[in-house]
Amino acid sequence: MEKTNTPRQRGSEDIWLDAAYDVLTESGVEAVKIMSLAEQLGLTRTGFYWHFKDREALLEAMISRWEEKNTGNLIARTEAYAESISEAMFNVFDFWLDDALFDARLDLAIRNWARNDSNLQVRLDKADKQRCEAVTAMFRRFGFSKIRAEVRSMTVIYTQIGYISMQITESWKHRIARMPAYIEVFTGHTPPKSETERFEARHRSARL
Repeated sequence: MEKTNTPRQRGSEDIWLDAAYDVLTESGVEAVKIMSLAEQLGLTRTGFYWHFKDREALLEAMISRWEEKNTGNLIARTEAYAESISEAMFNVFDFWLDDALFDARLDLAIRNWARNDSNLQVRLDKADKQRCEAVTAMFRRFGFSKIRAEVRSMTVIYTQIGYISMQITESWKHRIARMPAYIEVFTGHTPPKSETERFEARHRSARL
């Protein structure tokens, strides 16, 4: 009989979630199984049930983590203080460049999972709608008409989804260097040198 009388034998909720995350992002949702996670962690299977009712509860916790991080943080960045639309877009770019704010691997895994899960697809569609609405509202604050704000928002969001889905890789230096040009494409405005320098400086320091 398995013993789960100590925290060491049970692990923690985050330990189980992190292990499930690794499997989900590397092998897909079908590979996320309680027994294999327990073996991988060196913990007891009944220890899992100390934290989660069942596998579905674990998967729900993973989806909630995705919603809070990848959608919640984007909305927050669109609402961050900015004196111009280009500065506001730089704030949004911070989100996609900072792994602490946005998890591209998890976003791709959720999108792949949703292809075969209609309930998750509904939540994914809702999340994408919320993201587009947040970026649209950001454009509207800077005087863009409703239709122009909506189209520019969709261009921003769908471009990023394309990056994720195509798993595009590029050097950090080249990606940062392209950001001012992306700002011009997305907003129709060339960012002032001062805004570009502040953006580059904060990401340069983050990489040190």
